[in-house]
Amino acid sequence: MALKKFKATSPGVRHAVLIDRSELSKGRPYLALTEKLKANAGRNNQGKITMRHQGGGEKKLYRKIDFKREKYGVEGVVETIEYDPNRTAFIALVKYLDGERRYILAPDGLKVGHKVVSGPNSPIKVGNALMLKDIPQGTMVHAVEMFPTKGAMIARSAGTAIQVMGGDKGYVQLKMPSGEFRLVKETCYATVGTVSNTDNKNVKFGKAGRRRRKGIRPSVRGVAMSTKHPHGGGQGKGGRHGTGGPKKDRWGNPVGKRTRKLRNTNNKFIIKRRPEKNKFKSYKTVI
Repeated sequence: MALKKFKATSPGVRHAVLIDRSELSKGRPYLALTEKLKANAGRNNQGKITMRHQGGGEKKLYRKIDFKREKYGVEGVVETIEYDPNRTAFIALVKYLDGERRYILAPDGLKVGHKVVSGPNSPIKVGNALMLKDIPQGTMVHAVEMFPTKGAMIARSAGTAIQVMGGDKGYVQLKMPSGEFRLVKETCYATVGTVSNTDNKNVKFGKAGRRRRKGIRPSVRGVAMSTKHPHGGGQGKGGRHGTGGPKKDRWGNPVGKRTRKLRNTNNKFIIKRRPEKNKFKSYKTVI
């Protein structure tokens, strides 16, 4: 899917870069596979804000996606490629030979009229779902299960893909988009191909109103706040943040510090952690 730019007829479109969705199917979603989606504006069941900068935005219907791909051996035809407001990737409506319809994540290159199938003995073709043990080494996959029959959990956002590196002793080694290498059981299912909408990372909204319609409210920089924020205070850019030291959130907690539990049960499946680009460093106060 291509990007589209605009003539600078107004400040709102001068720097805007958006996705050209002209190739997507028009019309409403398949209503039998949708349900209401309640907007919580970042609040919990007590009405307290637990996630800042959320609220407003357009009403959305949730599209039920088939992450398990459990119609084994039943061929389906892609009827539509649609926009989904709940995720960065596009989705595809598949009609199977028995008449049932399901939404799946649309891989890059999947078109209306293409045929997809899941299960053992399926061909290695974009959109088909197979067990990891049946996928050749070096193949790019997405929508990968971490546990058998649990449904796809990793590589589901726009433009992501995981490389199959080979397997042994009931496990298959995967190279994650972050550079991490991990083991997953060979009976887990994955879909061949890269997730659609690969240009999503290049989008520039161009104006605040476009973000507001997505339910994103304004956020204020810490350096523009008073001394109540660790970065605030001072005149102009002469706040406390400019004196050095680690970045902190408004409650004084270090930003960028690893929060993964040391005793996470999945740690044993990680062969190599991702490269540490922004590793948290502790600073000592110089007296």
